[in-house]
Amino acid sequence: MSHTPEGILEQLKKRQFAPVYFLQGEESFYIDQIADFIEKHALQEHEKGFNQVVVYGKDVDVATVLLQAKRFPMMSERQVVIVKEAQSIVDLEREEGIRQLEAYLQNPLPSTILVFCHKHKTLDGRKSLGKVVQKHAVLLTTKKLYDNQVPAWITGYVKTKGLQISPKAVLLLSEFIGADLSRQANEIDKLLINLQPGQIIDDRVVQENVGISKEYNVFELQSALIAQDALKANRIVQYFEANPKNNPLIPNLSLLFTFFTKLLTLHQSADKSESGVRKSLGNRGFLVKEYMLALRVFPLMCVVDIIHHIRVADLQVKGISGGDMSESEILKELVFKILHPVPRTLTSH
Repeated sequence: MSHTPEGILEQLKKRQFAPVYFLQGEESFYIDQIADFIEKHALQEHEKGFNQVVVYGKDVDVATVLLQAKRFPMMSERQVVIVKEAQSIVDLEREEGIRQLEAYLQNPLPSTILVFCHKHKTLDGRKSLGKVVQKHAVLLTTKKLYDNQVPAWITGYVKTKGLQISPKAVLLLSEFIGADLSRQANEIDKLLINLQPGQIIDDRVVQENVGISKEYNVFELQSALIAQDALKANRIVQYFEANPKNNPLIPNLSLLFTFFTKLLTLHQSADKSESGVRKSLGNRGFLVKEYMLALRVFPLMCVVDIIHHIRVADLQVKGISGGDMSESEILKELVFKILHPVPRTLTSH
């Protein structure tokens, strides 16, 4: 039957193990998290030598996996068999392999914990194997988070560590790293090493430990554009040009696009008061002053033009248009257009 990652982990921590786990889907973080927990905690260290087997799908077929699963444990209550990259098992989608696996799932060995890590794809729930897995295994199907779900995930993950994180730090992590939960967790775990007891993760901690330059990052570029500070904006562009690996253009364009599309929404909002803007921003309410200033600096049609310029830049950096312009040239041109808009009205063509 289907389960949630939290539900599965809760049962595992209580040492309530199932004979078969089938972990599948687009988001590998939860698949790795559960498989790693079983690998580390299902057996005691002295039991693992004879009773824990980790194989990779590209190296085995279904029969080989089941041969391991059907062994009885040696001097232990149970054994663990983990199949990583299970989507690569050569005959998992062939008739004979399906028949063998279905037979085992319907009558698994109770002393074996068999874990399939089936990443980046899912079984077809309409077909027989999908139905048997659904009925007889602990099934987890993961999906990639949407960008707007990442801040809540970060806050929740930090909370599980018994710590707190500021809204601005959440924004930095969510927009700098994005929806890659494995990388998010890795970066947060590294932050925790450097924290003092009781210290809150704030934007300074993130900037110092996640490779975000305090002065030269896309958020500071955004602030410089709002302040119409051409000197600072161009200094940041020059820094990006000198450090291209740490400042790829496509993610930065995505962040600028997010900001200006939100600004467009605020322009069209009936309530442009500070309280109205704060309500519209939700968990970004701490940025209300920046958005209020941007509303005054960038009129509605100017914002429409900027969004168009960002889309053009995105096509250029992807090689769809723009010839052989470098990323730095594309960004310089975009910054110039944002700082020097062509005046027009709603009726302009």
